[in-house]
Amino acid sequence: MSSLSHSLQWLSSDTPATRTQAKLGAIYRLLRRFLTHPIGVLGLIMVALIVLAALFATWLPLADPVAQSLDQRLLPPSALHWLGTDTLGRDILSRVIHGARPTLAIVALVLLISVPIGLLVGAAAGLWGGWVDAVLMRVADVFLAFPRLILAIAVAAALSAGLWTAVIAIAATGWPPYARVARAEIAALRRSEFIQAAKAIGVSPLRLLVRHALPLSLPSAFVRAALDAPGIVLIVAGLGFLGVGLPPPQPEWGAMVAEGRALVFEAWWVSTLPGVMILWLSLGFNFVGDAMRDVVDPGVK
Repeated sequence: MSSLSHSLQWLSSDTPATRTQAKLGAIYRLLRRFLTHPIGVLGLIMVALIVLAALFATWLPLADPVAQSLDQRLLPPSALHWLGTDTLGRDILSRVIHGARPTLAIVALVLLISVPIGLLVGAAAGLWGGWVDAVLMRVADVFLAFPRLILAIAVAAALSAGLWTAVIAIAATGWPPYARVARAEIAALRRSEFIQAAKAIGVSPLRLLVRHALPLSLPSAFVRAALDAPGIVLIVAGLGFLGVGLPPPQPEWGAMVAEGRALVFEAWWVSTLPGVMILWLSLGFNFVGDAMRDVVDPGVK
């Protein structure tokens, strides 16, 4: 069990004040250790730059991302268009920055759906065991049997293109890994002293699940979420590349890469620069996830 799991056993303390104080202390120690991790800080800066650019895109001096100007099509990077223009004369810098918005929104929504569902299913299976464990884990196995990208493409193709379609398509297979990790951690703690003490004083199974089991599986869930984010970014880009992502003319990185793939030698900037942004964001999330893993469980080194 990780060092953070030990520190999170504040949930079994006697008073709310003691629990709150221990919780704040554990969060402070984790944050301090994370900020001294150079790779984690680098990844955080990389992700923060894209997030800030996407949040303030409306107020930045950018061209209209959907405005077409055929007389300026396929212009190379210059002082007028810093990253050039695409096949319809749209400013690529503006489209790249605005295209970060749907990607970040889908990543956030998928994690907000997948992580809670996975934690609830896995914690319930690990804590209660028996037939509950068998049924829930077999359901998780069914979803794990489907290749994630293939199922996402099938769902997105069956439904109308849009942000929520992409979220549903990706989240459908996103929760089982969290469930399996949470189940393994809680099953190992099922016979621990504080769980047995809570049962002995009459704590209900639901309260035991929500107040004791779930918080202990949060650290590994946060780490997995950070490491899962790059995969979500690539799936979103893949859906856009195949034309089943966001509807045009809404800017989206995968669709921009697909648009310029036939012009890669004639106008390399059309597909290369959105591809660089996909790599940048994925790498940033990976750095953050690796640092969080080292902070939560230093023993992995």
